[in-house]
Amino acid sequence: MEVISERKEKIIYRDGENAVKLFSKKFPKSDILNEALNQSRVEETGLPIPALKAVSVINGQWAITMEYVEGKTLADIMQEDPDNIEKYMNQFVDLQIEVQSKKAPLLNKLKDKMNRKISSLGNIIDATTRYELHTRLESMPKHDKVCHGDFNPSNIIIDNDGNPHIIDWSHATQGNAAADAARTYLIFALRYKDLADLYLETFCKKTDTAKQYVQQWLPIVAASQLVKRIEGEEDFLKSWIDVVDYS
Repeated sequence: MEVISERKEKIIYRDGENAVKLFSKKFPKSDILNEALNQSRVEETGLPIPALKAVSVINGQWAITMEYVEGKTLADIMQEDPDNIEKYMNQFVDLQIEVQSKKAPLLNKLKDKMNRKISSLGNIIDATTRYELHTRLESMPKHDKVCHGDFNPSNIIIDNDGNPHIIDWSHATQGNAAADAARTYLIFALRYKDLADLYLETFCKKTDTAKQYVQQWLPIVAASQLVKRIEGEEDFLKSWIDVVDYS
């Protein structure tokens, strides 16, 4: 099998017409099964995602097998053709809006997931800050739109016919679209501030959403991302948690 990519605790291989995501032995089985369940539930909405084919154990390691899509990530395309970045950003946001137009009632609820994550941060942020985050989260409107949870250009494959395919549904939930937009904004802001601003402007214009509404989610989303303890991100995310109001 050919290695497509390597990530923390997982390796993705190509095996003919299939892509096989092989998890390390210490990766929680419940998380693997939840990812497969998320993907199957989202697949039923009709969104353009690789078809789930199997969940299995290979040499003692759990694996998810899905349809292989030949093509390039939108992130690679944007990097190779920066002169057309606005065109690609429009395509990116249109695809996110399509995701958020769907409903999958059996997905976990975004608010429940974020509340659990905030509660688990006792060794990182103090009780007063956690209380403020919980309070803000509870005040936000409850929606039931499909939210990808890690929607960024690296998780979109453009096939050889120009069609998009969305991958990596391990963080999918149902909830408020503005929360998912806030997550995407932070992903861009971690590396490309100019693209983050272009993204937020494009998303808010296309969805007729006030920027302030998306920004109200930023401290909550930043806190929930802190759970991953990714090296190099912690100070950046804490800086967003400390910001209470935005102009």
